[in-house]
Amino acid sequence: MYSSIDQLGFAINLERAPERIISLVPSQTELLADLGLSSRIAGITRFCIYPPEVHISVPRVGGTKSVDLSRIEAINPDLIIANKEENTKEAIDTLRQKYKVWVSDINNLDEARDMIFNIGRLTDTNDTALKIIADISSRFEKLESETVKCKSLRALYLIWRRPYMAVAGNTFIHDMMSRCGFDNVLYYQSRYPELSAEQIRKLNPEVILLSSEPYPFSRKHISEFKEICPHARIKLVDGEYFSWYGSRMRLASDYFSELHHEVFNASE
Repeated sequence: MYSSIDQLGFAINLERAPERIISLVPSQTELLADLGLSSRIAGITRFCIYPPEVHISVPRVGGTKSVDLSRIEAINPDLIIANKEENTKEAIDTLRQKYKVWVSDINNLDEARDMIFNIGRLTDTNDTALKIIADISSRFEKLESETVKCKSLRALYLIWRRPYMAVAGNTFIHDMMSRCGFDNVLYYQSRYPELSAEQIRKLNPEVILLSSEPYPFSRKHISEFKEICPHARIKLVDGEYFSWYGSRMRLASDYFSELHHEVFNASE
């Protein structure tokens, strides 16, 4: 028996390790592959781009917010991996009526490690999952030893344009920002508030981080924010490292270390 409590409190019990797994979350699809389960991934979303061989060869079951129930039924999975934020409650509730659905709800590093551990338990890949967790932990401990030496900078992380949307507290990105040495200027708000240019100006961040996803900010947008906050340092950042809470975190720590060095040296 393979058992786990998902991060919404639902018990999942499997008589045997799953052979047909559908992942509705890009970062968790990559995790499944890194756990050695590529051959057991039977369905993914169109946004599951890593690893490339899975993206190319595995059937799509729609998008994260637009799951195609008929395609899932055709696959007849013995386990579905979903996420509270990335997938809709309606889709999750519908899928639970017929399938075993393990749902993650991740707002910080500890919850991400818990997700990796539990997916390892459910899929009979405990040893590999523990190795991934240990690697992530040691890398983030090293990052913390570097960032703790510097004074934090007040930062605003943008994820959307027209309207401007930013990252506030109680989010995984917020937790990653703090581990980079940034004080989120919206720590007191929740989730992803909309902001006007005037509100951004009044927040007066020292650093504005423009994410590559979900809105693809690029160099052409830097001048736009320089007009709003002339004294802020504007930095384009890779959103996958800030928001993908699976095995990609092993790479994120090195990226954050380089980002911290670049931004904080420039601010001195």
